Amino acid sequence: MRIAFHAPLKPPDAPTPSGDRTMARLLSQAMREAGHEVELATRFRSRDGGGDPARQFRLRDIGQRLAARYVESVRSGRRPRPDLWFTYHVYYKAPDWIGPSVADALDVPYVIAEASVAHKRAGGPWDAGHRATLEALSRADLVIGLNSRDRRLVAPTLKPAARYLHLRPFLDLSGIPSRDARAPGRLRFLAVGMMRQGDKTSSYLKLAEVLTLLETDDWQLTLVGDGPMRARIAAAFAPFGARVTLTGALDASALADAYRQHDLFVWPAIREAYGMALLEAQAHGLAAVAGDAGGVPDIVRDGVTGLLAPEGDAEALAARLELLIRSPGRVCEMGGNAARIVVAEHGLTAAAVALDTAFRELVP
Repeated sequence: MRIAFHAPLKPPDAPTPSGDRTMARLLSQAMREAGHEVELATRFRSRDGGGDPARQFRLRDIGQRLAARYVESVRSGRRPRPDLWFTYHVYYKAPDWIGPSVADALDVPYVIAEASVAHKRAGGPWDAGHRATLEALSRADLVIGLNSRDRRLVAPTLKPAARYLHLRPFLDLSGIPSRDARAPGRLRFLAVGMMRQGDKTSSYLKLAEVLTLLETDDWQLTLVGDGPMRARIAAAFAPFGARVTLTGALDASALADAYRQHDLFVWPAIREAYGMALLEAQAHGLAAVAGDAGGVPDIVRDGVTGLLAPEGDAEALAARLELLIRSPGRVCEMGGNAARIVVAEHGLTAAAVALDTAFRELVP
């Protein structure tokens, strides 16, 4: 079938890398692997990060005009008619101003992947985006959840006939080699994340706090990432001297090498949705110590592939790191478990089958 794809937060061909861009690309890839034709319907971005109601209404108006233009182009024959409209990542800062209108006008199923609801935004600076998100969810025929903790608030907004499908975050595993066995020894920690203002920087700064609580210095840490907050983050880790290395941003090949050269992925995961870097690390056979936030437990199985600590609790994270520093053999065991579980449950093919099955229930 022909699928119109829209990612209002960040389109899959956006120049700046991020977990959102990665998942947008993977969803498109999974649909194509299932035999569907995926068309990027629009590159319109609806994000309002500052809570400016006037901006939200301007974005709404632009979105409505784009929706009308899209519908007219289909009806005039200048654009092929989609069998299904698919919108990836909808929430109060980046609602879908286009998809519901197009789906209604063309009478096609409307699908949302990764939606979240924040009722505390009602009546506040993002009220328009919050209400638009609720309206989109109430129109959806299928909602695909990638973060299991979103379901509690999303499911009650759906119409009775709508289906909710939980889909584990996934990767294309074709280019990931098996990890060579490594004798236990000094642990090499790795953290990967954009160095942008907000939650990513909060996680980096929390990690620096965690390191000050460690009782041993028998570790090395590599930080992979870049962005406008790099200087502040570098300053936070400067007291650890040569034990911490900042590489800047790495391309896919160099990042894969970094995963293979380390033992343990460490990430406080402050307000993390689920963390694609965590999934990539586990696919490469790294154990993880992470904050128990959002959908992180869907990726890091506590006690099996890594250890989870309460979100934002530096002392608890440090205690778990100390435990594994003293038990490098357990780190190797958890890393092996991680690689096997990712192959079994987080592969592209399994996601393609799940999506195809759900779509064919909508478009027989």
